[in-house]
Amino acid sequence: MDNSTFRTVKVNEKAIHYQLERKPVKNLNLRIRSDRSIYVSANSAVPIDEIDLFVISKASYISDAIERFNEMAKYKPQPKQYVSGETFYIQGRALRLQVNKAEKDSILSDGVYLYLSVKDPEDTVRKNRIVNRYLNKQCKVVFEETINLIYPVFKKYDVCYPELRIRNMETRWGTCLAKKGIITLNKRLLEAPRTCIEYVVMHEFCHFIHPNHSKRFYSFLTMLMPDWKERKALLEKTAVYWL
Repeated sequence: MDNSTFRTVKVNEKAIHYQLERKPVKNLNLRIRSDRSIYVSANSAVPIDEIDLFVISKASYISDAIERFNEMAKYKPQPKQYVSGETFYIQGRALRLQVNKAEKDSILSDGVYLYLSVKDPEDTVRKNRIVNRYLNKQCKVVFEETINLIYPVFKKYDVCYPELRIRNMETRWGTCLAKKGIITLNKRLLEAPRTCIEYVVMHEFCHFIHPNHSKRFYSFLTMLMPDWKERKALLEKTAVYWL
């Protein structure tokens, strides 16, 4: 049975179209997807008028979120061609790609250039595979180093050492499954400065203690990382595009 419907409300003569899904949730939940569509989930017991009013009350938030998505679309990077001169970011540092022909495939960096040696410089698929294998390895190294740096703070709270997962995510830098002891980090977080990576890892670790975004969560985060707001602002400012 399809519990999803589409509705429209008006705020100052401006229409807001949203998808409503009835499901067994405690609260009204609203999410703006990256394609700018609006999704709301609500328990079947909640009156439709109450849901409409909830969406109307979120009009300013919806407008800001859609504007942010429109802005980030302007700066969304074009697919890489893996040719000399392209830029890759690792921990906030711009690395210029230099492609060379060689008998053996290899890739390395001196902190300024990313040297890619391949048998066939015209083979984009092969270059893609080599570069992404390198970036995946860097993600694992950098993210594990950051977790090892921050974990001792949480060990005294009886938090078990977490399992690290790395994946591409459209809308989040990281997620935490507290009950399963899993921290998942966005692969693109590798592009951000180290202090920003530390902020995201600290944020996710705090969810092992407070699995929500309550005032207690933010108070706890502030106690452990007093400058987290500055780090978050830097992350938003320096990322290649806002996720």
